[in-house]
Amino acid sequence: MLRSLFLGLLSLVLVAPAPAFVRPADEAAPMRYALHAAKVLTMDDEDHVYTPGTVLVEDGRITWVGPGRETPEGFTGLDYPTSWITPGMVDLHTHVHTGSWGDINDMVRAINPELRTSPTIRAGNPNLKRACAAGVTTLFGIPGSGTNISGFGVLYKSKGGRGYESAVLADPGGMKVAQDSNPQRRAGDMGASRAGMGWNLEDINQRALAAIEQDRFDPALENLKRVHKRELPVLIHTAGSEGVVNTARMWRVTYDTRSVLSHGSFDGWKVASALAEIGIPINHGPRTTDWFSSRNGRINNSAGEYQRAGGPNFSLNTDSGVIPQEEFFLQGAMGARYDGDAYGMLRAMTIHPAKAFGIDDRVGSLEVGKDADVVVRAGDPLDPRAAVELVLIDGRLEYDRLRDGQRF
Repeated sequence: MLRSLFLGLLSLVLVAPAPAFVRPADEAAPMRYALHAAKVLTMDDEDHVYTPGTVLVEDGRITWVGPGRETPEGFTGLDYPTSWITPGMVDLHTHVHTGSWGDINDMVRAINPELRTSPTIRAGNPNLKRACAAGVTTLFGIPGSGTNISGFGVLYKSKGGRGYESAVLADPGGMKVAQDSNPQRRAGDMGASRAGMGWNLEDINQRALAAIEQDRFDPALENLKRVHKRELPVLIHTAGSEGVVNTARMWRVTYDTRSVLSHGSFDGWKVASALAEIGIPINHGPRTTDWFSSRNGRINNSAGEYQRAGGPNFSLNTDSGVIPQEEFFLQGAMGARYDGDAYGMLRAMTIHPAKAFGIDDRVGSLEVGKDADVVVRAGDPLDPRAAVELVLIDGRLEYDRLRDGQRF
């Protein structure tokens, strides 16, 4: 009897009341929506929370966020009386843009700053449809970590059906560096040791700086020059504690780039305070706990340790498909479960990665003027029982559980 009662209560959580699906008359153009919910988490700098709240969407942008449930004239009202509204999630370390799981590596040379992922992106592929259905709306699709610099990635949206140009937020969106572990296994030659990797990276960076100083055009270095001019960010794959501080010193202190340290896994959390002092944002994952390398007899919540260290714009990633893209929210849920701050974990999947990559004027929070990337969930966004009800990207309805739920 208790089991039947539990299943009955669970069904009420998963199948919260929702409006009938409203199909736009012209699906090529975004509609004017008034989204009402029991709670709206804006994730803005003032941490506004409205209970109940409303988000107005017009011409692909957010035009109002605030309390109440009023639907202005000319807007289509969508009422979710027991649900929560949040911004779309932002994942800065992903590899599912090709539609299959497999890194894009060019292994001829250890340094490839002239390459980029844009020719490989398949907008709306099945992996991205699942990402969208889980509320992940912005991704940084990057090359693999087989070489020290594998090229430049693309920031794009998990839209479906309208092609590459419609999905892209920035191409190039930033550079990918691998400074630990993976290149040692496969890069060969001088890329197979940390000393060799350090020399390779310093050499190419000095060449780029010289090209800037001499105002010299070099096709292979043009995007790297933009990194050193702070026009583009750089994401650096580095894992354990023995490597992350050296990475931070190179890319934040020696070269003062808009750098973000990705992974920091295994026992990297032990030097979280040193990384916070240097001031480099951490993009943590896919491993967000450490129980093997520390050998201290407990599960160490590395996500929580980075969060408590107080560094700037701590964020999470999936390294998808290491973690399936649609399970991005679970990274934050487990970080909160193992003693982290739950609200901070949600910021680590929304506004913090957007700020770390300089795209917070477009995505990451629900604020007037930003892209209308809006997610409606049946409850707390870190609760695995809270199904995604609706996803808007750039004001267009990309996922509705009543319409699309049977596909996933």
